[in-house]
Amino acid sequence: LLDRVSWNLLDNAIKFTPSGGEVVVGVGRDQGFAALSVADSGPGIPEDRIHKVFERFFRLDDSRTPGEREGGTGLGLAIVRALSELSGGRVEAANRKKGGAVFRVYLPLVKESS
Repeated sequence: LLDRVSWNLLDNAIKFTPSGGEVVVGVGRDQGFAALSVADSGPGIPEDRIHKVFERFFRLDDSRTPGEREGGTGLGLAIVRALSELSGGRVEAANRKKGGAVFRVYLPLVKESS
């Protein structure tokens, strides 16, 4: 499931990052959760639509996809949310201060048995 979540976030970031832009991946811990972040330097998400990006079949305007890549079906981020929640976690979307979007997935850490 983590493979599918990662792949969808990376595919989305690459799709919306213009040539010469950057995609930054981060991993870490945050208050009992494993945290994965994927940030891009694309156009970002309009603030009034950011709450909709995890809805099935929701797509931003195709003209926001740089280069020759097509926009997609609008299922990738919905799958990310469903798999994150199925695993007991959550996903968040935000815009970066220096442009682009960032998606963060939080999954509960497994406690080691003694």
